Amino acid sequence: MQWKTLHDFDVSNKRVLLRVDINVPLENGQVRDATRIEKIVPTVRHIVENGGKPILLAHFGRPKGDFRRDLSLQHLHGALEQAFGYDVVFVANCIGPAAETACELLKAGKVLLLENTRFHPEEEQNDLDFAQKIAALGDIYCNDAFSAAHRAHASTEGVARYLPSCAGLLMAAELQALEQALGSPERPVTAVVGGAKVSTKLELLGNLISKVDHLVIGGGMANTFLAAQGHDVGASLAEHDMTQTALKILSKASDVGCEIILPSDIVIAKEFKAHAPSENVDADQCPSDGMILDAGPRSIEKIIKVFQRSRTVIWNGPLGAFELAPFDAATNAAALEVANLSAAQKLVSVAGGGDTVAALNAAAAAEGFTYVSTAGGAFLEWMEGKDLPGVEVLKTSH
Repeated sequence: MQWKTLHDFDVSNKRVLLRVDINVPLENGQVRDATRIEKIVPTVRHIVENGGKPILLAHFGRPKGDFRRDLSLQHLHGALEQAFGYDVVFVANCIGPAAETACELLKAGKVLLLENTRFHPEEEQNDLDFAQKIAALGDIYCNDAFSAAHRAHASTEGVARYLPSCAGLLMAAELQALEQALGSPERPVTAVVGGAKVSTKLELLGNLISKVDHLVIGGGMANTFLAAQGHDVGASLAEHDMTQTALKILSKASDVGCEIILPSDIVIAKEFKAHAPSENVDADQCPSDGMILDAGPRSIEKIIKVFQRSRTVIWNGPLGAFELAPFDAATNAAALEVANLSAAQKLVSVAGGGDTVAALNAAAAAEGFTYVSTAGGAFLEWMEGKDLPGVEVLKTSH
């Protein structure tokens, strides 16, 4: 990798400014899902166990530069102490005299939590004076928030210009997994791209076509491609104004030797609700009042055979309306096959994106994947081939 990791630094007696993603859901003041907190525990413990002093930088919600009590990181104090197993000291600002004093007095074996960086408008503006004030609080900058790496903010990009910088354990693992999947993968490579709209994933499809051997398209996106091929998709979710774009993507894929796999049979229903009466028909036999809600069994069989011939799978988005049984069948079956093949070390599998994580968890397949990223926008932009500011700055760090 072109960037340093935490293992490259001696953190003994050093103040480590640690950018983390602890933007977790709260309900009645309690953390509803602590996954993001749990994922940073190894990095925090590594710093403490090696004599360093972790100083947490994080955003929470979208306060848009204003102080909002409901978005204070103080709400996470108890959850962080419980996860880390260390005392956590909270400071009600991320710059200024109180933060400076707390950083100077921080004792070994304790963790310092600075207030929400987004309470300052300069954070999202990547104001370099603001970044310098944050940088002055530490000796080393460590970014463990890949999910925020696509934002050029003061705490994700600006600070790294002023301090020796590295990727944390979580971020390094994420970058390594993505490099293994897209940078220098074992072939054949298969990508699964699902979701509602082609228009939101044009750059993703354009980038993947030139990098993968097989591209499985599912969900509402597949309906747009079926419509582009002249099939009646009835009352299905589809972007009919994107059919010409879909045809261009199919043509480009053919030119570069990428096989695009669309459903050959479909599961249709008259209503969009769980357990609605449904039937399986050929992809060109959707009635005018029917809705395509999943790929059919023949399609699943073909997709599974492609997985079995693959060495790398990249997954973003479900293959059908996975939230509603029985329209989760294609997503569940395909995801479990990838999980089983990965567990048997027959392929490397990397998945990411909000709906993707939810779908893989619903299928009880997530744990079998080689790597499941909780990053949404950053994961997608990486798949699109874009440079991420929070990663790029680590390559040039002194």
